[in-house]
Amino acid sequence: MSPVAHRKRIGAEAVAEKGWLRAHKWLILRRISQFGILGLFLLGPLAGIWIVKGNLNYSYTLDILPLTDPYVALQSLAAGHLPETLGLIGVAIIVAFYLLVGGRVYCSWVCPINVLTDLAGWLRNRLGIKGGSNFSHQTRYWILAMTLLGSVFSGVVLWELINPVSMLHRGLIFGLGTAWTVVLAIFLFDLFVMTRGWCGRLCPVGAFYSLLGRWRPLRISAPQRAACNDCMDCFEVCPEPQVIRPALKGEAKGVGPLILAANCTNCGRCIDVCSKDVFTFASGFNNPVSTLPLVRGLPESK
Repeated sequence: MSPVAHRKRIGAEAVAEKGWLRAHKWLILRRISQFGILGLFLLGPLAGIWIVKGNLNYSYTLDILPLTDPYVALQSLAAGHLPETLGLIGVAIIVAFYLLVGGRVYCSWVCPINVLTDLAGWLRNRLGIKGGSNFSHQTRYWILAMTLLGSVFSGVVLWELINPVSMLHRGLIFGLGTAWTVVLAIFLFDLFVMTRGWCGRLCPVGAFYSLLGRWRPLRISAPQRAACNDCMDCFEVCPEPQVIRPALKGEAKGVGPLILAANCTNCGRCIDVCSKDVFTFASGFNNPVSTLPLVRGLPESK
């Protein structure tokens, strides 16, 4: 089968087996979440309806609920600035939430940049763009450390000077400018230079949230992994494909079906595109090793 034919068939088996809606259910829900959250922030400045005030760094909902990005708060502390009481309450709420559902859920269900990088990945696949630069998955953690150290030495919340999420927010409100240049650069980087490059290799926000949700109770599991037909669609759509293999093929080594890697974004796309219903959301406290036959034929890495 040609590479072009393979690209066109990603998810086709799931659509044929489950129908288009079920084969895109979690993707649709994610887009509703991402655009809905962004819309709530834009209602105030654009329409004068102030349900939510602020942005994804710090917001105040219905003049009652404060929410603070703990990564920004940590940089503020590193810069020598203690957040106010409401800010600290907002940090506690966000930390508690992402400890439960998984830190990288922010990347797949909240962050608006994810919509652009997903679009870049889709176009890259359709256009047949291959190769490009390659950065280690650990690069984002080095960038995370540098932003914190930079805040210590500069006395400012360093990441906010170049944060593309904040720039996109400002660009949508105030119009074109340097903000759009940064956002466009990320899109073009993922399209032409490196697939999943920004979210998977460089973004320190994703690195921070992966640490925050490392022991989350909500995870994706592969309880029906023996039914896998090696179509590889889950690897093709996963934003962090390296996290799938242990859960899907680790049975011979006594590894349970839960995806334990901190960088799993709980996006649900592997559930969507699997025609055999191998994957599902599950409790992180239930990770049995079954006696079903070992799945064979998967590559060592993707």
